[in-house]
This record gives sequence, C-alpha cells and structure tokens, in this order.
Amino acid sequence: MTGSLFAQDWANLNKYAEANTTLQKEVIKEDRIIFMGNSITEGWSDHNPQFFENNAYINRGIGGQTSPQMLLRFRQDVLDLKPKVVVILAGINDIAGNTGLSTQKMIEDNIYSMAELANAHGIKVVLSSVLPAYDFPWAPGLEPSLKVIALNKSIKEYAETKGHVYLDYFSDMVDSKNGLQAMYTYDGIHPNTLGYKVMDPLAKAAILKALK
Repeated sequence: MTGSLFAQDWANLNKYAEANTTLQKEVIKEDRIIFMGNSITEGWSDHNPQFFENNAYINRGIGGQTSPQMLLRFRQDVLDLKPKVVVILAGINDIAGNTGLSTQKMIEDNIYSMAELANAHGIKVVLSSVLPAYDFPWAPGLEPSLKVIALNKSIKEYAETKGHVYLDYFSDMVDSKNGLQAMYTYDGIHPNTLGYKVMDPLAKAAILKALK
C-alpha cells in the first residue's frame, strides 16, 4: 500500500470489505466467532489454518495494526457480522509505537471501547493478554516487557470487573526474561507453528467459557 493510499484508509477498512459482504449475505448456521487483532492474529491462519477452518472461526487480524485502528474498523469487521463471541488481541503494536506514542491508558481506552461496543450489541467478549515481548526487531531498545505485564494486569482486572472472559496466553509462553519463549517464536514477537499450538486450546477454552 502506498503512503497516499494508507493515509486515505488508515484503518485498512478495505481489507475485509468484500469478505464481510459475503458473510453478511450468508445464513448464520452456527455460533459465529471472530478473532480481532494484529499480525499475531492474522498469522494464525497461515501457521495453523485448521484451527479456523475446523471450528468455523473468522480471522480479522491485520498485520502492524494498533488498537485505534482496530477500534475504527470494529463495527464493520465485528459488529456487522453478528458474532456470538469476539476474541480481542491488541496492544503490542501500540507499545512499539507503530502509529505514534501511546500511553497505557490510551491502549486500555481503545480495547475497552471495543469490548463495550460488543457488549452493547449482545456479543460475548474474550479479552486476550498481550503475548510476552522482550524487544522489538523493528524498534529495538524500547524495553516492552514490563509494559506488557502492566497492560495485561489492567486488562485482566477490567475483564473480571465487567464479566468478560480473560484469555491468558502470557503465562504459558513467557520465559525467564519476560520475553516470548524461543521455542514458540521466530522473531521474539510472532508465534511460530508450535506457539500457535499452545494458543489454540487456550483460545478455544475461553470461547467455550464465554458461550456458557
């Protein structure tokens, strides 16, 4: 995408527009589950497509996105598709500064706004922990590990207060330096196939809990 086009479609509203139109025309025959996120969500379908295909889950991840971009496209990529559950994973790219400086409160506000929109439309919410991160390959030196821990603490508290399901990937994937275990990643940030195999059952259990 060129710079001018990116400026015109900052939230990448066009990425899933055609697929969304198709889904809206279909009769919903089973519980529709949507995963909203960034490259960690988008890459899940590449590394383990069966997870989505076998469970009829819908992937709405876009690489590089921050929480304000996700919030802007939340209505068309989630609400308009009328899912039973939305699984939200956001925040790591905000910490990396992908779209400028973001305070923890700014990240929380965007994530919680998505949750409140979903709740207002009768959609069950699963709020995911941010995965461990020791350093960013594309923005070294930002020391994100403690910021991730602090953000996850707040997300967990918010989920418990509001009656949402908290999905904890962090605890099962963290190493002694509060980074992502080497066996689960190819660059320290994004999961590899083994990493997604850890995430699969955790996500599925959280969805089943939300559906109860």
